[in-house]
Amino acid sequence: MAKPRKKLPEKSVDIYCSKCNSALFQYKKGGKGALVKCFKERITKDFTSEPCQCPNCQQVFARETLIRGTPAYKMIGGKVWFK
Repeated sequence: MAKPRKKLPEKSVDIYCSKCNSALFQYKKGGKGALVKCFKERITKDFTSEPCQCPNCQQVFARETLIRGTPAYKMIGGKVWFK
């Protein structure tokens, strides 16, 4: 499996908690589909104090994993939204 591209995508999205609407990440997202995973190297701003946990309501919104040999967060469906 190929690794994700080194060059970051142009599009930047803000990721929010769906329970309390607090900001979680600012992320360089490629493509126009749903947010399924976040590669750690593409996160430009991280507002969380603990990994995969909302700083405001303490809800777990993702799991840490390796995707194609690269560290990433695998999002849990319905726990986050982005714009």
